Amino acid sequence: MSPRTLFLSKLIGLYCILIGLSMMTRGQATVETVTALLQNSAMTLILGVITLAAGLAMVLAHNIWSGGALVVVVTLVGWMALIKSLFFLFLPHEMEAGLFLGQLHYRQLFYVYAAISLVLGVYLTYGGFKSRSH
Repeated sequence: MSPRTLFLSKLIGLYCILIGLSMMTRGQATVETVTALLQNSAMTLILGVITLAAGLAMVLAHNIWSGGALVVVVTLVGWMALIKSLFFLFLPHEMEAGLFLGQLHYRQLFYVYAAISLVLGVYLTYGGFKSRSH
């Protein structure tokens, strides 16, 4: 496995673990903060710009669709970040909040999203530290 895949796997994995744990320990505060952020068009623009940089960096550095599950998951995370940033940058503000808060049921499924982050983080971190580079 390439050193780049292992680095990104560790980076994204540890990030997801820490975010997931933060979400679970500060549940209500996180829901309130995300809701407020999505209702503020200036903040969603800033979030879109930052997420665009991260998504583009991951896609340009690691757009590999073969070589095992870990490689493909790292690539998918990069593409998901890029697509999410484009939503923040190009969707009308009301649609953004409606999509994330309404259609994705962020408030109702909050702990499911936190658990997904934790599981993804554990998988990527374990895979990144367990595997060897070529």
